[in-house]
Formats: sequence, structure tokens, C-alpha cells
Amino acid sequence: MSETRGTGRRGAGTRGAASTGGARRWISTAPVFHTALLGGGIVAATVAIVGGGIGVLVDGQRGLLGALVGAGLAGVFLGITAASMLFAARVARGDLTSPVYFGIVIAVWFVKLVLFTVVAVLLRGANGLNPYVFFFCVIAAVIGSLLVDCVAVARSRVPYVSDIELPGPAGPLGRPADDRGADGASIP
Repeated sequence: MSETRGTGRRGAGTRGAASTGGARRWISTAPVFHTALLGGGIVAATVAIVGGGIGVLVDGQRGLLGALVGAGLAGVFLGITAASMLFAARVARGDLTSPVYFGIVIAVWFVKLVLFTVVAVLLRGANGLNPYVFFFCVIAAVIGSLLVDCVAVARSRVPYVSDIELPGPAGPLGRPADDRGADGASIP
């Protein structure tokens, strides 16, 4: 059962009510998105530095420019994903099941796809950058950002279920809360 918060919608989105002995405490997934944004920026900067060094060794200034443009482009487009989710969650008032949330996120992803395709086609014929260094830096930044996103989600402390109350005075694993059996003996 979900609690309504004045909007008529269920409060089961980026904020879930965690029961703490009668009082409610709201849990937000915003820190996960902030961690993803920060980690994605660090990955893009690392790829730009390492890829830029390799690009200089491979093709001089063209290699450096290919690495910087590739890492920068990937960093910007990957950052837009987390930022759009933060924005959409705020507009939808924390309800991830809201059509408004999904509409914003899908619209931003579609715009990103079109813009990335346009930029890639425009850069395809550019003589000032090495296309192979560009390609490998984009791929490295995308894979690195995906790994950062996975770690951010895995380390988050956002509950899978909100608004749950277990029946009776049972503690973990269905044991009584005082860790004693029905006969009063301590359970190991």
C-alpha cells in the first residue's frame, strides 16, 4: 500500500517511505544519479588524458584532438542521461511510475540519439582529428561510464520495496524480535 503525498499519485518513485516505528522517513535516489554524474565526469577526464597521450603518440595533434573530442562528446552525452533522470524525477515529484517521468527521459534520449548521429556524421569528414582515436575514446568512455553507473547503483542504499510492514513481532528471518523461541530458549 502506498502513501499519497497531495498529488494523488503513489509515492513509490525516487522517494519511498521507509517505516521507522510509526514515523516516516523519505529515501531519495538522487545521490545515485549525482554519483553517476561525478563518476562519469571523472571517467571522461581520465579517458581524455590517457587517450590524448596515446593519440599524440599515434598521430600527433590529430590524435590528441580525436581523443579530446571523443571523450568530451561521450562525457557530455552520458552526463545528459543522469541529469535528465534527476530533472524528470523532480518534475514528476518523485514518482518514477509517472508518464511525465518516462516522457521526459525518453524525449531526452531520443534528442541525444539524433544529436549524436548528426555530430558523428559532421565529424566523419573532419581532417583535423584521427577517427580511430576518436572511436576508441568514445567506446572507452561509454564502457567506463557504464561501469561507474553499475557501481553507483550497487553501492546505493535505496530499498527495493517501500511502505512494507511485516506481520507480527517477527525479526529477521521470521524469528521473534527477541531471538527466543516459543519455549523461551535462545535460538543460536
